[in-house]
Amino acid sequence: SLVPKLIPLSKLLKVLQALLIENIPIRDMRTIAESLAEEATRSQEIDALVAAVLIALHRLIIQNINGVGNEVPVITLNPNLEQMLLQSVQIAKQSGGTESDAVMEPGLAEQLRRSLSDAAQRQELEGKPAILIVSAGVRPMLSRFVRYTVPSMHVLSYYEVPSDKQVTIVSTIGE
Repeated sequence: SLVPKLIPLSKLLKVLQALLIENIPIRDMRTIAESLAEEATRSQEIDALVAAVLIALHRLIIQNINGVGNEVPVITLNPNLEQMLLQSVQIAKQSGGTESDAVMEPGLAEQLRRSLSDAAQRQELEGKPAILIVSAGVRPMLSRFVRYTVPSMHVLSYYEVPSDKQVTIVSTIGE
């Protein structure tokens, strides 16, 4: 009995809504419910609940994006850039917000948008999906950013890629 004992119905609906916004299928309700039940004992934060579900659904997510192929072509961020974004997330959390509330300096946001858009176009020209892989701490922020600036790109955390898949870095943003 997930609702209302472990999480309120309103939070469950927000989690499902967040999954649908990211084009994550919610047909595997058993896995979603199990991962929410486990995470709800640790956190009631929506971003944490969504992250737990994404990790639980990682095989389905990769299959929907990349098919059944063993190789997963990914775009990464320069470690310094990712660290700067992580600091922005930490500032947002210290101010009482969540990972999704972090903000970027406008010049950096435009440069990042342009670089991600170019990388996504290169991937699409090669017939491959545009997948940005980042640390879990910046995933919610970048997912929201990419959703509105480069809608063809998928944002995943390292935890969302199954261990039996071969990750191939095709581009690094910020170098």
